[in-house]
Parts: sequence; structure tokens; C-alpha cells
Amino acid sequence: MELLSLVFIGWFFTLLSAAALLAGALLMFQLSHTGGAMEKRYLGYSVWNDVGLGVIWGFGLAGGIGILNMQPWGRWLLEMFCWAVIVLILLSAGNRLYAIKAADPEAWPGNRLLAISGAMLVVLPVVAICAAAIYTLRTLPASHPLLGS
Repeated sequence: MELLSLVFIGWFFTLLSAAALLAGALLMFQLSHTGGAMEKRYLGYSVWNDVGLGVIWGFGLAGGIGILNMQPWGRWLLEMFCWAVIVLILLSAGNRLYAIKAADPEAWPGNRLLAISGAMLVVLPVVAICAAAIYTLRTLPASHPLLGS
């Protein structure tokens, strides 16, 4: 039993990854043409962070296309992408909550519920769609073309 349609999974992750890669490229282009903004951006961290995110989104794009073309490698690539997105979104949410607490420790007890609920508003849907995609890809029948048999 498929939780999500494979066609939906393929198109959703293909379009989402393509949009993320395009938005990232446009953002980098814009930053490179604004004078010193690019140098300021990279004072705090390495360019490898953006390259790593680009590679991960590239995996999502390739995995989605692989699913649409019923290629066995698409299943594994998209599953790896989904696991990476789950880990990254949880780390990002934790990092943002820590930054909010560190910015104003006295206000944290009053803002805690609002900050956590705001983070969960983003984290839960992302984790849910990725978990549903992983479940669907792992519960394919043994004769399915995506399993390479």
C-alpha cells in the first residue's frame, strides 16, 4: 500500500528541489552584485555550507527525476535526500531556538512557547512529507520497477 503516489513524490521533490536550487542561485547572484555583501556573508562561515546545500538539493532533484523515470537509483537517492532534509531541519530549528534563547535569556521563559510552536510549524510538515515519502519508497512491492528487479 502506497501512502503517497509515486507520481506525486517524483513531481513534488523534482519541482521543490529545482525551485530551491534556482532560489539559491538567484540569491548568490544577487549577493555577488551588491558590493561587499558577499564578503560579509562569508565572514561567519565557509562557502562549503552553500555548496553542501546545493549538492543535497541536487540529490533531491536527481532523485525526483529518477522516480519519475522509474529508475532504481532514484529511490535510493530520494530517500537519502529525505533523511538529509529531516536532519538539517531539526538541526536548523534547534540552532534557531538556541539563538533566540541566547539573545535574550531573561525573555526566554515567556517566549519559549511561541518560539517552539513557530519552529514546529515549519518542522512538522517537512518531516511529515519526508517521512511519508520514505515510507512509500520502502514499502513498494517486490516486483516494482524502482526496486531494480
